[in-house]
Order: sequence, then C-alpha cells, then structure tokens
Amino acid sequence: MSIQSTIEAAVSTLPPSLARVAAVIRENPSIVIDMTINELANACSTSVASVVRFCRAIGFSGYAPLRMALATELGKEAAQFSPRGAFGSEISDEDSLPEAVSKLAALELLAIEETVAQLDFDVLEAAITDIDGAERILLYGIGASQFVAEDLAHKLLRVGRNAHVLTDPHEAIAATVLNAGPTVAVGFSHSGVTPETLRFLRTAGDNGAATIAVTSAKGSPLADAADHALFTEVRESTFRAGAMVSRIAQLSLVDCLFIGVAKRRFAETVDALQRTREATRALRD
Repeated sequence: MSIQSTIEAAVSTLPPSLARVAAVIRENPSIVIDMTINELANACSTSVASVVRFCRAIGFSGYAPLRMALATELGKEAAQFSPRGAFGSEISDEDSLPEAVSKLAALELLAIEETVAQLDFDVLEAAITDIDGAERILLYGIGASQFVAEDLAHKLLRVGRNAHVLTDPHEAIAATVLNAGPTVAVGFSHSGVTPETLRFLRTAGDNGAATIAVTSAKGSPLADAADHALFTEVRESTFRAGAMVSRIAQLSLVDCLFIGVAKRRFAETVDALQRTREATRALRD
C-alpha cells in the first residue's frame, strides 16, 4: 500500500489535529520533502508532537522515515508518469486541460494497480462464495457508491443472479429483515463511515445475511461490521467531491467479484451472456 493511499484512507478516522496534517500532505505530498517538521507543524496549525503522532498513525516511527519513504515513492511515480502528474493528487488552476487529464489518468491507473496489488484473495474468494450461494443479493451505496452498486447488479442480473440495488435507506433496511432465503448484503462506502450504509450492513448481518464491505478505510465501522471487507487504494484529486478515482477503484473490485462468480459456473455464465446479448440485439440496431 502506498504512503499516499494510506493517508487518504486514514483521513476520516484520525483525530482533528492529525487529520489537519493528513489533509495538507494529501493536497501536496511533496511538502514533506520541502519542509522541516517545525515548518510542517506551522503549516498545519498544529504541534510538532502532533506531526510525530500522525507519522506513527500511518506506520512510521517519525518524520525522517516518512520523508525518505515519500521521497522514494514520489520519485518512482515521477519516472512512471508525467512529471506534472506524478506528485500526488493536486490538480491546480494553472494546469492546462491536457495536464489535468494526465494527472487524473495517473491517479486512476494507480488506484487500479494498488487496489489489485493489495487485494486479499482469501477474502475475495470467501465473498465470491457467499454471492454464488445466495438466493438474494442486496446492494447498497450512497451517492457515487450507488452507481457502483448498480454496475454490480447489472452484471449479476445478466447472468441470472437475483440482485437488487436498494436506493432508499428505508427500503434498504426493510429488505434486510425479510426472510427470503440465503442472502448476501454488499455495502459500498469509500469513507467506511456512511451512516445509512453502515446501518444497512449491520441490520443485514443481524438478520442472518452474509455481509461484504467495499471501502478504502481499514478499521472503519463498515469494514468492522462486515464478514468480508474488500479495500480500495485511492488518492482522490482536488475534485474529490466528485468521487472520480474512488469510483474507478470500487469498479475494479466489482469486476473482480463478478469474474469470480462467473468462473464458478463458467458454461452457464457464457450461455447467459450470449442469450441476453441476442435478446437485446434488436434494441441496439
């Protein structure tokens, strides 16, 4: 897991003084290389002790090891991507459109590569087993995560699986308490703290469903509430409210889940995809 992705995932779970440090570094990772610990503390309106605690919270013993590791990471990315697009997630007002697009493309490529690189295949296999054995698959997310839930539902429906996207929190909770045979509930939340998604997953689990979380935040309430937690590695851009990079990472996990389910019944899946393609051919002409 990269340092920048670790910081991105930790922001929502850190106390305020440490979260300010995370926010400043997330916006401009090279600031760690350019500033002393005292200068960074001043830039973050916090204390040197808080900067040290932040370093320890993300797995480093202090500021010097963080500086060295981050310098190495940024150097490698500078060689892999364009110089303008390599240094973290900042898209500035001075960027030309090609430069901004290049930065975004670099972030999306990194999100897919890092998400797959850190994937726990034992957890993925267990999640696939639950989906494959379920008579009912409930999918829920808020905002951009809802679009990801819809993508998985579309794929599963195309191969004959009983998948439902729940778009209203009341509807979602109601669906989880119905006794409708073996059920799996999948909750999508980049932050891992979305209240509606957390309640959906907890209620589903309390009522006997197998539960899967798709999130970027290890140790988050959503991850802790799930039987199986699948994690994305994401560095959002300046326009993180648009959930661009996080959506791409979640979609990569959706494809992993679908491929795993499809392989369990390979011939049946191929037949279903061919039949549904033929059935909709007239609508595409």
